[in-house]
Amino acid sequence: HCNFEFDLCGWKQDENDDFDWNLRTSSTTKMSTEPATDHTLQEPSGHYIFIKSSFLQMPGQKARISSPVLSRRNKDCKVCGGVILFYYHMYGAHIGSLIVYQRTMAKHEEILFNLTGNQGNFWQHKALVMTGNGDEDFQVVFEGIAGKGPKDGIALDDLTFSREC
Repeated sequence: HCNFEFDLCGWKQDENDDFDWNLRTSSTTKMSTEPATDHTLQEPSGHYIFIKSSFLQMPGQKARISSPVLSRRNKDCKVCGGVILFYYHMYGAHIGSLIVYQRTMAKHEEILFNLTGNQGNFWQHKALVMTGNGDEDFQVVFEGIAGKGPKDGIALDDLTFSREC
């Protein structure tokens, strides 16, 4: 489980992207499209990770962050597939996209979730089932794609893997 209150909990910025996810607290500006609070503490002082479209990022540029390696060798993980639970906040008129991949150690990526556009000014919950039935270890990758809005952004909080994996 990672709530980002202290650090990235073993999640790593990918090197084959254009910019990074940032650990941050809520914005105090009234015009912001950022969450008013994090999801964990429901307070402005709480932390989450965030990407923001700005003049530094061209529309379509990507930020990627990957989980620690998860083992499929556990028989319970093979049977149920394992689940990742997370909260996301995507608010703004010209928001980009959030894509979640499952990546094998051979770098094969399969899309588990793909969402584009304004989803409202609140945290939303999603549960995704891991795919595959082999023994190959894997990672989960969150990819945020910059949109056209200079202030629009995507936030993630409370990323949790089921105990099976």
